[in-house]
Parts: sequence; C-alpha cells; structure tokens
Amino acid sequence: MLLFHSSTGCICMYLLSASSLNFRGFQYAQAMLFAIEEINNSTHMLPGISLGYKIYDVCGSIARSVRVALASVTRDEVAFTPSDTACTQVQANMVGTSSSPGVGISTYSVSVFLTDTPNKIRQIVDIIKSSTSKVIVTFLLPLDLYAILQELSHHNLTGYQWVGTESLFIPNVTEVKNTYTDMTLMPLFYNVYKGVYAMAHALHNILSCNKTCNNKILQHIRKIQFVTKEGDEVYFDENGDPAAKYEIINWQPRENGMVDFVRVGLYDASLPAEKQLTLQNKSLIWAQNSLQVPSSVCSEKCPPGTRKVLQKGKPVCCFDCLRCAEGEISNATDLTICVQCHPDFWSNERRDACVKKEAEFLSYKEIMGALLTAASLFGTCMTAVVAFIFFRYRQTPVVRANNSELSFLLLFSLTLCFLCSLTFIGRPSEWSCMLRHTAFGITFVLCISCVLGKTIVVLMAFRATLPGSDVMKWFGPAQQKLSVLGFTLIQVIICILWLTISPPFPFKNFKIFKDKIILECALGSAVGFWAVLGYIGLLAILCFILAFLARKLPDNFNEAKFITFSMLIFCAVWITFIPAYVSSPGKFSVAVEIFAILASSFGLLICIFIPKCYIILLKPEKNTKKNMMGKGAPKSS
Repeated sequence: MLLFHSSTGCICMYLLSASSLNFRGFQYAQAMLFAIEEINNSTHMLPGISLGYKIYDVCGSIARSVRVALASVTRDEVAFTPSDTACTQVQANMVGTSSSPGVGISTYSVSVFLTDTPNKIRQIVDIIKSSTSKVIVTFLLPLDLYAILQELSHHNLTGYQWVGTESLFIPNVTEVKNTYTDMTLMPLFYNVYKGVYAMAHALHNILSCNKTCNNKILQHIRKIQFVTKEGDEVYFDENGDPAAKYEIINWQPRENGMVDFVRVGLYDASLPAEKQLTLQNKSLIWAQNSLQVPSSVCSEKCPPGTRKVLQKGKPVCCFDCLRCAEGEISNATDLTICVQCHPDFWSNERRDACVKKEAEFLSYKEIMGALLTAASLFGTCMTAVVAFIFFRYRQTPVVRANNSELSFLLLFSLTLCFLCSLTFIGRPSEWSCMLRHTAFGITFVLCISCVLGKTIVVLMAFRATLPGSDVMKWFGPAQQKLSVLGFTLIQVIICILWLTISPPFPFKNFKIFKDKIILECALGSAVGFWAVLGYIGLLAILCFILAFLARKLPDNFNEAKFITFSMLIFCAVWITFIPAYVSSPGKFSVAVEIFAILASSFGLLICIFIPKCYIILLKPEKNTKKNMMGKGAPKSS
C-alpha cells in the first residue's frame, strides 16, 4: 500500500494483488491531485472547505470497480478503510481511468473479459475472421484487449484498423519504456482535471443553497456550467452528458519500434454541426502504414437501381441490396426506398431512371396497319370498278332489275364503309374518336337499309305477278328511297344523342401493359356504342329473315339468294366480333373492329354485285329481259 499525505486529508492507493504498477493510472491520479490542491488553495471555490480524497486501484478489474463503488456508498469497513482525518463526507465517486470499468459501474455491459475462457476468446476471433469489416471499434480495458490481440496473433490476422478511447494508449501495445514521463496524452489528463472541477462546482452549489436545497450531488452536477482557466466551457445536457470534445490521436509507428501519438483532428460537439469535426487526412497513417483510407463495411453500398433492406438480427450496416420493382427507380446510392415513376413513364432496365413509356396505337407504319389500310383501299377501288361497270351497262336488264338507284346507293354506302375503316387507324384524337364510330354506324345502316329495300322489292315484285295484286304501288321507287332515309335517320338520331350526352374521347390506358401506354378511344357512353351496333344488328337480322323467305321464289335470277348469303356472312362476322373485340388488348381490339368492317363490306360487295358483273362481262347472252323473267335464254344455232 502506498500512502500519500496532504494538509487536507489523505489518499490511499491500494494495489490489490497487482503484479505491476500502471504509470498511466498514476498520471491520472496526479492530475486529480493537482486539481484538488488548486481548488483547496482557491478563495472563490468552496471557501473555508478543504476537499479530501481516497483512491483505490482496481487493477483494471470491472468487478473490483463495482465492489469499491458500492463499498464507498454503503461504507463497508472491509473494503473501505476509513480515514483518520475527521471530516464531513459528501460522497462523490469518480470512476476508473478507462471506459470499461466506468460502464461496469454504470450498469451501459461488456462481452470480453480477461478471465474469459480460451473458447470464448476464439469465438470472438472467429467472428472477426468471418466479418467483412476491416475496422474494429473497442471499448475495452487494455488487459481485456490483450487477450484478443494475443489470439489474433496466433491466427496471423493483420491489416485491421483499431479505433478506441484513451484506454488503448497502453505500454501491454506502444512499447513506451516509461509512460510516466510521456506527456503526449496531456488532453486525457485534462479531462480528469475538468471532472474534479465539476464535482467541486456541484459541492459549491449545494453548500451555497439553503436547507431546503436538494443535497444530491448528481442533481447539481447536471446543472453546473463553468469555464476553465483555459477557456473551455464545461456543462451537461438534459441527458447528463457533457459536450463531447475529443482530440483524435493517430498511432504512428517509428522505425525504432516506438510509437508516436500524433494529433490529427478534433471533435467538439459544442460547435456548429459543420464545424464539429476537423481532420487532417494528410497526416493520417492507417493500418499497415497505409496512406489509403481502409474500407470497412458489412455490406457494400447499394448502387442506383436498388434499395437497402436490413438483414434481420444483424447490425444496421448489414443489409441486402434488392432491385427496384418494375416501374420504380432509385437514382442514388444507399436509398432505402424506390420511387414510383409517373404513370406516363416507366423504369429503364437498370432501374435508375424513368423513361417515357412507348405509346401504342394502330399505326399506318406498322405491318398490321399497312395491311388493313391496303385492304380498305382495295375494297374502295373494287367498289368503284363495280360502280363503273354498272354505270357503263346501266341500260341492261341486269342493272335495271330491282331498282338500279338502290344499287348505286348501295355501292356508294359500301365505298363509305371501306373508307370509314381508315378512321380507326392512326393516333386517336378527339375528332377521330367521335368520327370513327358514328361514321361506321351511319354508313352501315345506310348500306343495310339499301339491302333491306332491295329485299322488300323482290318480295313485292313476286306478289305483283299474282292476279289482282297492286302492292307495287305501295312500295314504288319513292317509297323505297323514303324507307332507306327513314332507317338511316334513326341511326343518325342515336349517334347525335351519343355525341351530345357522352361522346367518345381519346384515352390513355395504363392497365393492359405496364411498360406501354395504350392510346385508344374510350366509348364515352357504352350504351350509345351498343345501341349503334344493336340497331345495325336488328336491321341485318330483319333483312336476313326476309331474304331467307324469298330465296325460293321462281326466278332465273333471284337476287334474294345472294342477299341471304351476304346477310349470313354479315351476321356471322359481327357475332364473332363481339367476343373477339372484348378479349383483344390494346390496338388489337381496333384491328378486330376494322377486320369486321372490311369482312362484312366485302361480303356484301361480292355476294350481291359480283354475280351480276359476271353476267354483264362474261355471260352477256343471259343479260336479257326474257332471261330475267325466267323464260329461258335463246339457244344458239
């Protein structure tokens, strides 16, 4: 036991079963003694009162630190020998010279002890070996750390960067022959100096207040605020923590085996955030005498296009990088969330940028659009050729039979039917959306009305041949034109109502494809669309029934047969159109509708007019009134 005397009290330093003297701890004790002597000699701080002290050497043992602290509180005479000097005791414990014993007394636990079994130490080393980290942060006593370092040396593990508190500055590592004469760590002793003054200020405040004042020193320490002779402000925040101020010391080995402690920076939490840390990177020497800053990460940074997901049960620096989902991006490193692209945009392949979605619609430039356009123009030209033939042979019986005016009107409506399919091709606009369905609906009703008129004429003509029948005067040319006009006018009214109440409009469909925008014409009113189709279907069915009834009338050229075939094709096309239209995505639904328009138009044109053109051009001998009336053709000699 070493006993030191002073005029104000005594200090007892117990070397409890220690085998050597730690000069670093002795320096801390000297710093404390200096501060106490300075306070006792002050006329402003605690006037008329002298501070005493007792120091116990815990030999770097956390268990002994806790024991001595508890003994001092309970005044256990076994562990805490009383002083011979009579004094009033105000208990204030200053814990050990390194962080680990302090943590032990403060209940914040450690996982490494000098007394740990070799298996436990090997497990810790195995963790270090398996980790991707190259920087190790320690809060250990030198003796505890020595056990790990010794095991690491057996495994030849080098290249690690060690970061720790002042307790790491030990001679059990630097090989400084006498640390007592080494004053490179003076800032560490200054912390002890400020700690003693903090205690003194708290005691001063307790003794200065009245009897109702709280005499618990801890409560007063949290409220103290003073400035040292060197100009440093000392205070504690609401959590009882002082403003952190650390000098950053870099160990730099010399060629002779000695180690220099070089000040390379400062951290001061009392300064503004942008000025709290100053670091001289050029003066730093890292592990293995490298000038390159070591990389020590559990997981590499997540690149753009990915997001961080923490690994369960591991530190926050351990995470997985998951690729952003389709339609989401991350354009910076280490983002925790991916951002959803605007509906008009989609994520690129790398998922680090949003690119404008491809707008899809049935275009004239693509193969399908070009083929449908060609078919439409071919049907228009074919109708024009038939119209020219009929006009050229307009005085012949085949053309004049069954109201030639209705035939020309039917050819005109078929031309419009072929051309209206072109309004479905190209980028949808307001006018094209309103025009395509209404033009289709009106032209097809005009077409079917003409066919229906021709069918009624066939029936009326047969009834007119019966004795005493005068039905033809009730359905003459004027009545036929009025019937076509009436049927068409009804469809016009339906279309006007549709366009007035809820017209079709261009629409961006984002639902069918994720990476494409389908530009299409929304129906506006589904009732209007199906009313237009329903009216066309009603006229087609009525025409089919009448033509079917007239198919066996006695006539060498019974037009009802061909009308029946054309209506059969027409109805078959549009019946199959409905499920195909509903189930086809995007531009294919438009193509299905165009195909139905062209197929039904070609059906009417071919079934009704091609047989007549065949007789006009290839069988002129049958193009006689007698043959039309069923009397037979003249026989050639």
